[in-house]
Amino acid sequence: MDGVVSLFGFDHTSPPPGFPVAVDGSPHWLSSGAGTRLARLARTFECVWCTGWEERAEEHLPYFLGLPGGWPHLSFDRPRAQINVHWKLDAIDAFAGPARAVAWIDDDHDDECRAWAIARGAPTLLVSTDPAVGLTDDHVCALERWARPGRRDGMLAP
Repeated sequence: MDGVVSLFGFDHTSPPPGFPVAVDGSPHWLSSGAGTRLARLARTFECVWCTGWEERAEEHLPYFLGLPGGWPHLSFDRPRAQINVHWKLDAIDAFAGPARAVAWIDDDHDDECRAWAIARGAPTLLVSTDPAVGLTDDHVCALERWARPGRRDGMLAP
């Protein structure tokens, strides 16, 4: 959720709209609009926490963001040093399988992610966020457009 919900890299003298929280003793700045945007996406998508926070996302974020909870989370079992591609791809592949459509919101999509999205047999959308801004209304609109029947025609969104 770092860079999507938990913002970083912004000017601390003029932070974006949000609020501070501590998760397991680590400080985070959560986007004030993230909860509303995620709730809106949950009406269309099956939302899954895909973050290094793993189970801690479901333990903390619904409370902080005003979400109902109950979203699954992905686990990243292999040490990052043993992974030859983006560290989240194995877990996403295992969860989604080869035929399920996937929309992945992240602040750290790289060339490996884009190659993976192109190579998948199922519709795949990568939505890249600015970690100092996080998930925006424009991202949500792009995701909703993409999810409409017959509209899964793009791989990258703002």
